[in-house]
Amino acid sequence: MICQKFCVVLLHWEFICVITAFNLSYPITPWRFKLSCMPPNSTYDYFLLPAGLSKNTSNLNGHYETAVEFNSSDTHFSNLSKTTFHCCFRSEQDRNCSLCADNIEGKTFVSTVNSSVFQQMGANWNIQCWLKGDLKLFICYVESLFKNPFKNYKHKVHLLYVLPEVLEDSPLVPQKGSFQMVHCNCSVHERCECLVPVPTAKLNDTLLMCLKITSGGVIFQSPLMSVQPINMVKPDPPLGLRMEITDDGNLKISWSSPPLVPFPLQYEVKYSENSTTVIREADKIVSATSLLVDGILPGSSYEVQVRGKRLDGPGIWSDWSTPHVFTTQDVIYFPPKILTSVGSNVSFHCIYKNENKIVSSKKIVWWMNLAEKIPQSQYDVVSDHVSKVTFFNLNETKPRGKFTYDAVYCCNEHECHHRYAELYVIDVNINISCETDGHLTKMTCRWSTNAIQSLAGSTLQLRYRRSSLYCFDIPSIHRMSKPKDCYLQSDGFYECVFQPIFLLSGYTMWIRINHPLGSLDSPPTCVLPDSVVKPLPPSSVKAEIIKNIGLLKISWEKPVFPENNLQFQIRYGLSGKEIQWKMYDIYDAKSKSVSLPVPDLCAVYAVQVRCKRSDGLGLWSNWSNPAYTVVMDIKVPMRGPEFWRIINGDTMKKEKNVTLLWKPLMKNDSLCSVQRYVINHHTSCNGTWSEDVGNHTKFTFLWTEQAHTVTVLAINSIGASVANFNLTFSWPMSKVNIVQSLSAYPLNSSCVILSWILSPSDYKLMYFIIEWKNLNEDGEIKWLRISSSVKKYYIHDHFIPIEKYQFSLYPIFMEGVGKPKIINSFTQDNTEKHQNDAGLYVIVPVIISSSILLLGTLLISRQRMKKLFWEDVPNPKNCSWAQGLNFQKKMPGTKELLGGGWLNQ
Repeated sequence: MICQKFCVVLLHWEFICVITAFNLSYPITPWRFKLSCMPPNSTYDYFLLPAGLSKNTSNLNGHYETAVEFNSSDTHFSNLSKTTFHCCFRSEQDRNCSLCADNIEGKTFVSTVNSSVFQQMGANWNIQCWLKGDLKLFICYVESLFKNPFKNYKHKVHLLYVLPEVLEDSPLVPQKGSFQMVHCNCSVHERCECLVPVPTAKLNDTLLMCLKITSGGVIFQSPLMSVQPINMVKPDPPLGLRMEITDDGNLKISWSSPPLVPFPLQYEVKYSENSTTVIREADKIVSATSLLVDGILPGSSYEVQVRGKRLDGPGIWSDWSTPHVFTTQDVIYFPPKILTSVGSNVSFHCIYKNENKIVSSKKIVWWMNLAEKIPQSQYDVVSDHVSKVTFFNLNETKPRGKFTYDAVYCCNEHECHHRYAELYVIDVNINISCETDGHLTKMTCRWSTNAIQSLAGSTLQLRYRRSSLYCFDIPSIHRMSKPKDCYLQSDGFYECVFQPIFLLSGYTMWIRINHPLGSLDSPPTCVLPDSVVKPLPPSSVKAEIIKNIGLLKISWEKPVFPENNLQFQIRYGLSGKEIQWKMYDIYDAKSKSVSLPVPDLCAVYAVQVRCKRSDGLGLWSNWSNPAYTVVMDIKVPMRGPEFWRIINGDTMKKEKNVTLLWKPLMKNDSLCSVQRYVINHHTSCNGTWSEDVGNHTKFTFLWTEQAHTVTVLAINSIGASVANFNLTFSWPMSKVNIVQSLSAYPLNSSCVILSWILSPSDYKLMYFIIEWKNLNEDGEIKWLRISSSVKKYYIHDHFIPIEKYQFSLYPIFMEGVGKPKIINSFTQDNTEKHQNDAGLYVIVPVIISSSILLLGTLLISRQRMKKLFWEDVPNPKNCSWAQGLNFQKKMPGTKELLGGGWLNQ
C-alpha cells in the first residue's frame, strides 16, 4: 500500500514537472522580443518585472526564477554576500515582463567581476528568431542593449536546445544532459547569430531553448523558450521581380515565389510613381504573385519592392526584394506586340506624350510601316488620351529583310515617334496526316512546318484529346488536352507515334505555336484510327507468262489485317532502269490473281501489287516487293527464218554447191528462243529428208537434181515453227528472164536507189531478192527480200562513190529462182537528174519560203526608212510658197537626191 501511494505521488510529480517545462516556457513570437535581467531591489525605472513579482523575493507563487549570483569572497565585493539577478522576457506588444522560470542548471556563481554597475543598471538584449527559408536552420539573433559602460565588454553567447521525442518514448522532463549547446557567432559587434539545425521530420515538433550569455565576466541565463519551427518560417525574398504594360494598358508587377516554401504566401508590395504630373506611393498586400497598377502615364518612373509571409498561420515577413525600377516611354503601346493568325481581328491602343504634354486621342493618327496611313474608320477614341486602332481579317505578314513583322505607328497630326508596335500575323493552317499500321497497333501522325513563317523564339507542339467513341461532327480545341512528343525527320516532317491506340476513338489534334507573345492553335482535325489504316502490302506476289496462251499472270495473297474487303491495284512494265508502269485496278475483294495481255511475250516484266479498303476509307498500302517474269518459250516459233543462197561451182556442170544463209530469229518470232535449226530437203527423185544444223546460220549442200526445194525450220523447247519459207532451185527456172533493166543511182554515201523494169511473164512472181557487194573487197554478199509489187527500192548502206559495186535482182517464182539482172556499176545516165529529183521536194519549199521572207523584209524596211527620214519633211504640194514650182527639175549647185525625185509620203 505504501509503495502504491509512493508511485502515485511520483507520477503526479512528473506530471507537474512536464507542465512546468512546457507550459512555463516562453513561447517565441514571430516578432522581436527582449530578455531583461534585473538585480533585487531594482525599480521599474530600469526594469519591467513580471506581473506580481516582488522586488525582495526570489520566487513567484511557487514558480522558479532565473538568477545570476556573485561570490562574496571576491576582493571587489567583500562588502556583499550574494546578489541574485532575475531574468525574464517581454515583447514589443506587451511591455509587462513574462513569468520567470528556474534555470535548467541551477544558479551560477561568478566572483571575478565587480557587479556594482549591474546592480544599478541591469542587462537587456533584443532577440529575434525564425526558421530559414530552406527549412534547415533555426536562427536566433541576440543584440546587446547594454548602456555605454558595458559596450566594451566582450560577449559570449551559447544556445542550449532540445527537440523532445514523442512523449511516449522519452522522459517527461528534459534532463540536463539532453540539451545540446551551440556556440553563437558574435563577430558582428553587439549582435550574435545562433544556428540550430532542425531535421525536416521535426519541423512541427516543439523546440526548447535557453540562452547563456557571458558579458564582463558575468553569466546570464534566460528562462526556457519554446517554439514550433514551422510557425516561424522566414521565406527568402520573392524572385524575378519584373514590370510590364499589359494589353489593357495597366502596369503589371509580377514575381516568383521563393523555392522550398511548404505553404502558400501572402505578399506585401510597395511601389512609388514619379512623373512630371503625379507623385504617389502605395503599399498593398496580395495573395497572388502579381499586382496590377492602373492609370499609368508616359514618361513615368516606378520603383517596386516585394516581400512575403505565410498566408495562413503565424510566420515572419521575408526581407524586401532588391528594388526594381521601370520607366515608361513617351509613347505607350498596349499591347506593344501582337501575335495572331490569318483572318483574325486585333486592336492596338496608345498614349502619346509630346514635350511633357499628353496628346489628345482625337489628334492621333495611325500608320503602317510608315508607308500606309490607316483609314480613320478603323480608329476609336477610348478616352481623352487613349486612342485605339483595329485591323480586320488580317493577311499573313510578308517578311521584309530581317523584319518578320509589320510596324504600327501611333503619331500626332504632324509627326511620328520612332517607337512602334509590332504586329505578327502567321498562317497556322497546318495539315496533319495520320496512318494506322497494318498490324493495327499504332498510329503515326506527320506534319510539316514548311508552310509556316519561321518566328524566332517559337516552339511547336502537337496537342490532342481522345474521345471515348468516334469523332464529333465539328472538331474543337479542348482545354483538357495532352501534349504529344514529335520528332523531326530527315525529310523535314515531324512525326508522332500513338501507341497503344483505340481504333474507334476519335483523336482530335492540332498544332500549338508557343511564343513569348502568346500561343496560336492550328485548326483542329479529328482522326479515327480505324479510318486511316494503311494495310500491309500483299504477299507472295508472283508473275509469269502462261504457256500456249501468251498472257501475263499475276497472283498474290491478301494481308491478314484489316478484315475489311480490299481492292487491289497492279502496276507492271518492262524491267529496266526506268520502268514505264501500266496500272490495272481490281475491285473484286476475293480476287487473288489476274491475267493481262502484254505486247512482248519474251521480255522480263516487273510486277507490284498494293491494296486498300474497298469502302473508300484508309490509305493505299505500300507496293509489294517486285516480282519478275522469267523468259521462257511460250509457243512454237511463229515462222522460220528468211534465207538466201550462194551457189558455187562450174556453170557447165549440173552439180553445184549451194550455201544457205539466214539471220537468227528475233524473240517476237521465236517465242522466245531458238534451240536449233532443221533443213528439210525435197527432190523429185530422192524424196524428202531433214538435216539438223544446230544453232548455225549457214549450211552447204550439193545440188544435183533438176529441182531441189529446201525449207529452214526453227525449233524451240515447244516445237518447230509452223510458217516457213521455201526456196526451190530449178534448172529450167534459172533461165526465165523477166527483168528487162536494172539501174542503180547513188543519192549519197548511205543510200542508193535501185529501180527496174519487168516484162510480162506467165509465172507467178512471189518476191525479189536484191544482192549487192563491193567488187573491190572480198566481203560477204548482202541481200534483202522485198515485195513483188515494188518497182523501186532505197538501199541503205555505207557506199563509197569511188568503189565499184555489183547489184543483182533475182525474181523468185513459185517454181524456182529466175534469172537475175546484174549490173557492176552505178548508172551514169540521168544520175544528176535523179539526185535533183530526190532533193527537189526539199529545195523548192526552202527557196519559196526564203523568197517570201526576203520580200516581206524589204517592204517593212522601206516603210521604216520613209518614216525615219521623211516624217518631219512637209509635203510641198501643201505649202503656199511652193505652188507652181517644179521639184523634178534639178536646181543649180545641187546633186540628185535619191534618184532625182522626192519620196512620196
